[in-house]
Amino acid sequence: MATRGVKQLQTLRIAYCNYGGSSESVREFISSGKIVEFARQNSSVHVVGELRNGKHPYIKAEYLTGFDKQVCVKNVSLKRILEVIHMLNNSSGRKIKRIEESTQTDKPSIQGVWTPMLDIAQKEFKIEIINS
Repeated sequence: MATRGVKQLQTLRIAYCNYGGSSESVREFISSGKIVEFARQNSSVHVVGELRNGKHPYIKAEYLTGFDKQVCVKNVSLKRILEVIHMLNNSSGRKIKRIEESTQTDKPSIQGVWTPMLDIAQKEFKIEIINS
């Protein structure tokens, strides 16, 4: 997910075992080349494969915000591994925070949200002052 045009996912770490049965689908996912395809499509993401023999597999995402998310992929299908990777890629990394009270104002803003696509710095504006 991009926040103000900056992709938040920085590192995607795939940890798996070379021999364990719970890592079978992760090994198949890596050997099929789908991870290489993901890395080509998302060049800003650093993809790391981590060999951890004797441990269950997981996928860990590290974000620019400093947060990270880890998802266990023990005994899951290839389709589920792709879903997890896309979910982590489309996430901002922020923790979910409950909003306690709604904010209401008597004078709502009509300005809108600033985006980098606005190009008003180079434009000249005419202001007429009418004396009465």
